Amino acid sequence: MNHKTLIIWLLLFVALHNSIPTFAQSVPDLGTRLGKTDKFLADLLSSRPELFGKVLTNPSAYDVQIVYTQINRDAQNRPSFKTYRYQVDKDRYFYPASTVKLPAVLLALEKLNALGVPRDAAMITDSAYAGQTRVQRDTTAQTGLPSVAQYARKILITSDNDAFNRLYELVGQCPFNDGLKAKGYGNTRIVHRLSLPLTPDQNAHTNPVALLPGLRKVPTRQEVESGALLNKDLKLVNAQFCDHTPQAPGPILRGTGYMVGRNYYVGDSLVKKPFEFTAKNAFPLDDQQAILRALLFPESVAPKQRFNLRPDDYRFVYQYMSQLPRETRWPNYKADTSLYDSYCKFLLFGDQKTPMPKSIRIFNKVGDAYGYLLDNAYVVDFDKGVEFMLTAMISCNSDGIFNDDKYDYDSVGYPFMGNLGRLIYDYEVNRKKPRQPDLSRFRVPYDQ
Repeated sequence: MNHKTLIIWLLLFVALHNSIPTFAQSVPDLGTRLGKTDKFLADLLSSRPELFGKVLTNPSAYDVQIVYTQINRDAQNRPSFKTYRYQVDKDRYFYPASTVKLPAVLLALEKLNALGVPRDAAMITDSAYAGQTRVQRDTTAQTGLPSVAQYARKILITSDNDAFNRLYELVGQCPFNDGLKAKGYGNTRIVHRLSLPLTPDQNAHTNPVALLPGLRKVPTRQEVESGALLNKDLKLVNAQFCDHTPQAPGPILRGTGYMVGRNYYVGDSLVKKPFEFTAKNAFPLDDQQAILRALLFPESVAPKQRFNLRPDDYRFVYQYMSQLPRETRWPNYKADTSLYDSYCKFLLFGDQKTPMPKSIRIFNKVGDAYGYLLDNAYVVDFDKGVEFMLTAMISCNSDGIFNDDKYDYDSVGYPFMGNLGRLIYDYEVNRKKPRQPDLSRFRVPYDQ
């Protein structure tokens, strides 16, 4: 190679290197960066071009990420795991929406266990800083009182935002993130409440909370003013301030514009510049599925990755992760026809509103906001001996405008999730396994 040719190659290298978008760059779109992809999963998706061709031929537009884990059992029914990924990159940001609520439930239960407080103890939230609000009653609860148990039910069944906010406040921003990091989920940042226009400083401050295990009904004014409640095994969680809020490694800008004005998620005035996610929650898919595995198969992960839950806590979470709205008494969702079976079950059934088969249960947490659609799920079919974990995300924002409430959930997102779940399910039905699994651990009673 002569001197002139060498200079040309060096110039080309510099030009190409400088053109590659990185996580910290302020780019208006997602660029062309693709994450880790296993050939098996890519081939499986490509085998159904009529279902996935539109998405797979334009990966940067839909920003699909998928983590699929096969589960095999040995003679003692112990599980082993084989994971396949499609375009998974912990540094390629997406907004995690309501999927952050599952670790909130687990950390709140862990905190109660550390305090020696049952999960159905009354939880009275006070206010002590700008933007904070009080909670003294919960009309959806059988007792009329708020509790971690009732907040968890509302999170796991219908993905209630206020319920998440109350558990976030109980745990505290620093303990929330420090706790996850100590367990090995260090790529996650959960730094704000949901659906509230609070500043980073306000989100770093969390409310004082009183836990009253002995309280079984809404107290009278006289009981409150007399101080009688102080004799009911009161546990106080003081107001907290996080002095080391996790930060993104650089600016995160997405899209070509966003709406402002009307409310937190929908505006009426267009700003023609990328929308900033730098100070918002982050929850990569690998961390999501790792936490799901630690919850469902705690014996399969290192002790430090587990959550400090009692056996009854596991059964409680398994029940309400997989329970359907029509099966639930408190809150009573039976009269609400908008809460069909797949309301929070995107994989397999997200594009359908008919009743789910009785043999199939999905232990999961979904999310949808800013055009991002997600599901983090463990799927079982008790009749066919099927089990697998599947975690997926797709961007459904073809016009690149955020906060306009014009997302492609119905035309792109739900069909993609439904088809993806059915593709993996059908593969698992026909996959030869060393042994049929004993899934009795996940047969839990439902309210009905």
